[in-house]
Parts: sequence; structure tokens; C-alpha cells
Amino acid sequence: MRTVALVAFSGVQSLDVSGPLDVFAEANRFLLPDAHYRLEVVGLEHGPLRCSNGMTISADRHFSDAHDAYDLLLVAGGPGLVHQEFDDEIYAWLQRASQKAGRFGSICSGAFILARAGLLDRRKVTTHWNYSDALAALCPTACVEADRLYVEDGSLYTSAGVTAGVDLCLYLLTRDKGNEVALNVAKRLVVFMHRTGGQSQFSPYLTPYAEGSSPIAHVQQYVLSNLTRDLSVGVLAGVANMSVRTFARAFARDAKIPPAEFVEGARMDAARVMLENTANPLKTIAYECGFKDAHRMRGAFKRRLGISPQQYRLNFGTPES
Repeated sequence: MRTVALVAFSGVQSLDVSGPLDVFAEANRFLLPDAHYRLEVVGLEHGPLRCSNGMTISADRHFSDAHDAYDLLLVAGGPGLVHQEFDDEIYAWLQRASQKAGRFGSICSGAFILARAGLLDRRKVTTHWNYSDALAALCPTACVEADRLYVEDGSLYTSAGVTAGVDLCLYLLTRDKGNEVALNVAKRLVVFMHRTGGQSQFSPYLTPYAEGSSPIAHVQQYVLSNLTRDLSVGVLAGVANMSVRTFARAFARDAKIPPAEFVEGARMDAARVMLENTANPLKTIAYECGFKDAHRMRGAFKRRLGISPQQYRLNFGTPES
């Protein structure tokens, strides 16, 4: 019997706990009793734990009483974890428990607890797309893969935001019990076995913007207002009244990305809005957003989001679009 522990605390995101637990609980329906998962919630505080949505859950035991060597130990996330600190004894326990566990990791922003416990140093990890920069700043030696739904690095497993914990646990279930059991669980939960694309498709913006006082901000506004025009580096350098070489350096410094990447990102953002809210043909959207044709737009979507424009529309479009 494999043991799975979810670490929870006051302010935890309830889906970060219930989603992974439901994957393994549903798996028990398809397994012989001696192959079942034993599930446990470990609390970082005594007493009931109030989730971020107001729901209250009870832990099976306090971390100070959790001495078992779990087969899988996952730390759930919560909206406040980017800045929240815990007592040193909690980090010390996590270090010991992670060393004893067959596998350990985090759901969503639970990665911040692992980072503060020193468990992400020099490891490949992911977290919610909105927190990836903050995690990289907190743990500079970690390689934060911001677009991944989940990342495996040895015995460490981290997932992206909230429901990506289900994706991760379906993957772990497949590793443990095979594809058929995991597929049956996915069908029971009415979720996909393997979601297409990464989590960038869920983020509202792809393109970072320069500070308003920078001359590059003026160029960026020009790009946003002229998506169908020639937006080559030479043209944009002229808008900024700079040489091409000086402009390219200044743009990369102030916008943190090269000019061509910003242009493509701006066109992508515009196309996403139209795919979400209109029924316009793909070729029309491609032209109005500056891609010239649907083939080029599809290439940009596949490269940046991992899915086609048509799939993006199916995922996020309104019923009328």
C-alpha cells in the first residue's frame, strides 16, 4: 500500500489538497485492497485549517506527529505563500520528511515553502505562471520552467497552478499503476489525461512592457497601434530616432526581450482576444493582427503556447465565438 501525504495550512487553496487526493482516492476504486493508496492530510498548524475560499478542513495529524516515510509527500499551495514565512521547525521537518519520502514536491505555490526549506536549490521546477518570477527571485539557483504544467527532477515533482496538481498526480498514477488505471480515473473526474500546451495559454499577457519614462515605451505603443504594418527592427529604430544597434540594445534592456519577440507577443495577445471573443475566421484574425496569413499565426501559437489557434479558441472562446 502506497502512502500519499498532502501538507496543508491555514490559507491553503482547497483544490490543491482535494484535487490530488481525489486522483488517488478514485484510483482505489480500480485497485485491489492491498494495492490501495493510503491518503493523509498533514497540518502545519493544530486544529481546523481554514482554506482561502472559506472552507474548513481537518488534518489527519500535525506535522510534529508525522514520522512516517511517505511514498509521496506533496505541499499544497495558497494565495499568500509568495510572502508567507513559517517557523524554522516546519522547514526542518520538511527537509527530513522529503529525504525519507520516495517522492516529494508541491502543488502550485507550495513550491515557495519548499524553496524556503532549501529543497529547490539547483533543481528544475515550476509553479503558477503568475508566481514564476517571484519563485526565481526567491531561489536563484533553481531553474523555473514557467510554461510547464508539471516538472519532474529526480524524486522532486512540482506542478503549475491549482488544477495542474491533477495533471501531475495523473502522471504519477500512470507511473505507479499503469495507463489503464490513470485513464479510468481521468474519465471518472472528467478531465483530460494529457492537456495540450503549457500554462502560458492561461496567462493574460505574454509581453513585458517598459517603464513609461523610457523611450522604448513610445515604440511599444506604436507597435500596439500598428500591428498590421511593417514592424521590423529597422522601422522601429526609426520610430525611436535611434540607430538599429543602439535601439536593439535599449529595447532589450528596458523591455527585457528583443524587439521581434515583443512584436510577435503583441500580435499573439491581440489574436487571443479575437479568438476568445469573436467568430472571425482564422485568416481574418491573422491578417488583422499582423501575421499576414493563418499559417504564420499557427506557427507562433504552437511555438509559444504549444497549441494551435483553433485549439485555443475551443479552450477559451465564448459560446458565441
